[in-house]
Amino acid sequence: MGRTRFLSLRVAELLAVAVIGGGLALGGAAALGKLGDRTTVQQAAPTTRATTSTVQPATAQKGLTPEQIYNQDGPGVVQITATSVTQVPADPFNFLPSTPQTSQSLGSGFVIDRAGHIVTNFHVIQGAQKVQVSFSGQDQLPAQVVGKDRSTDLAVLKIDAHARALTPLPLGNSEGVRVGDPVYAIGNPFGLTRTLTTGVVSAVQRQIFAPNGVPIDSAIQTDAAINHGNSGGPLIDAGGRVIGVTSQIQTGSSQNQGNVGIGFAIPVNTVRDIAGQIIAHGQAQHAFLGLGAATVTQQLKKLFNLPTASGLLVQQVDKGSGAAKAGIKGGNTQVVVEGETYWIGGDIITKIDGKPMNDVDQLFSAVQQKHPGDSMKIELWHNGSQKTVTAKLGTRQNP
Repeated sequence: MGRTRFLSLRVAELLAVAVIGGGLALGGAAALGKLGDRTTVQQAAPTTRATTSTVQPATAQKGLTPEQIYNQDGPGVVQITATSVTQVPADPFNFLPSTPQTSQSLGSGFVIDRAGHIVTNFHVIQGAQKVQVSFSGQDQLPAQVVGKDRSTDLAVLKIDAHARALTPLPLGNSEGVRVGDPVYAIGNPFGLTRTLTTGVVSAVQRQIFAPNGVPIDSAIQTDAAINHGNSGGPLIDAGGRVIGVTSQIQTGSSQNQGNVGIGFAIPVNTVRDIAGQIIAHGQAQHAFLGLGAATVTQQLKKLFNLPTASGLLVQQVDKGSGAAKAGIKGGNTQVVVEGETYWIGGDIITKIDGKPMNDVDQLFSAVQQKHPGDSMKIELWHNGSQKTVTAKLGTRQNP
């Protein structure tokens, strides 16, 4: 989407374009397939309150070789087996009683601390009565589901293992991810344990959808091969740090449900935040500002005589939201510039809590650092004048 992105703001995700809280569909969304779940083809962010790992800048260390990354991080990647039991209805015509039917799904996950916490996807363990973790071979350990967040497709498990036997993976910073960066995925595609695949970041700021239809923003697109069974595994940068959780793939057709070089990972900043909340409280809450925004460009400033060459054009504001109550106004005139649609005539946000807002990513991070009920000071251009308003963040309601 280039430098322009429409995002609604919440702690776990900011909706692209349009109004927050609504289910927003993208073209081709029906072709996305969850990995490692029994479902096939239908549907793969925040500086942080979690305490699982320290953020490291993208330039903190030189690039490692694929072999070094595999040796360093591979021991912390696990295979997850989720067992579900359903009742097969009775067949009165053949006098067959109702019987239980057991099914299993495979996925991936990775250790995030020496207390035994493991991150995976919600859809990997969805509906499971029993969850087991395997580090290698057949050494399965029972896992407790600490908590899950359907709206970000994330879950945290916990195993009882000695701290010295665990290899927590270092968490990176997804804000520093750029197109072309080398990346590595380690997971269990089709049950093939600890498989390493390589590729690059193909795009950033993609929007994907959680199992409940809520958009997940700032997803990382990669051409590293990921397939069914990779879900919940780490996407790793050249420094060996996790930058995302591989979650979805785009498939070429209903017949071909394997890798076609388009996969998506939930950004690690979202993962860190949600995992931290789940570990602390057993669940995650998502703050909600209630607006959509687009980045101001030099071209927009010149074409429409904007009062500033940087900042965020407010596109739309949700009725009753914290943004609306603070008096923030969205655009009222629709224009198209180089194929991108904008709403102009509304407010232009320049700073939040004193920090300049030069692109939508910064707004995304600012809101994601907040809790529901927190306030933020927003500096903006309103009706041709500069002013400062205070917006109180609400809680986004999960469908």
